[in-house]
Amino acid sequence: MDAEEARKVDATLRRLGLSWVVAPVDPNNTAGDWGVFDIADPVTRESIKADALASVLAKIVQNPLPSAAASARRGFVIPSKD
Repeated sequence: MDAEEARKVDATLRRLGLSWVVAPVDPNNTAGDWGVFDIADPVTRESIKADALASVLAKIVQNPLPSAAASARRGFVIPSKD
């Protein structure tokens, strides 16, 4: 994933309460590929992309995020003549 996709993944992980770190695969190249890791330390971190995906899917299935369409409401109240 690129930096923009990483920003979105990080925001989703935060909303879901997951504490994984989204960071560049190569810490010296922020324009390169990004990944999901267990901790921020680039020396000892491990990629948990599959685990993160499984946890995100499990949380979404248990407690779906509201869609924009579901939360947007418009309408008019027309009083009756009674």
